[in-house]
Amino acid sequence: MKPSLAFLVAVVATAAALSPPPALAASTFYGTVRHISMNSIKVYDARTHQTLGFEVLPHFDRVFSGDGKTTYQMKDLRPGRYVGIIYDQRAFGIRHADKVYILNNANQRIGQP
Repeated sequence: MKPSLAFLVAVVATAAALSPPPALAASTFYGTVRHISMNSIKVYDARTHQTLGFEVLPHFDRVFSGDGKTTYQMKDLRPGRYVGIIYDQRAFGIRHADKVYILNNANQRIGQP
């Protein structure tokens, strides 16, 4: 007995709905801060000429030095600072920052020769 076409379509649709899309995994984006406000940060990558915007929560407190040992406040982020942002798109497909690392221009922690 051959499975019907409708049954095969239903199986494929169910598998696609249950499997998470690859864009939901955490990613890292490096660049200079172009704009920062209470609920968003915009970062420009000069190498790829790409600008990405990230949503942040009002009490976002995950700003670190490049080595992750020193914490900073959001007020320390200014346009022109070089940062690495770890982000994902799990909440309604909106790109939001999970952690922000303040780096120097060589993707190294601040103070490193």
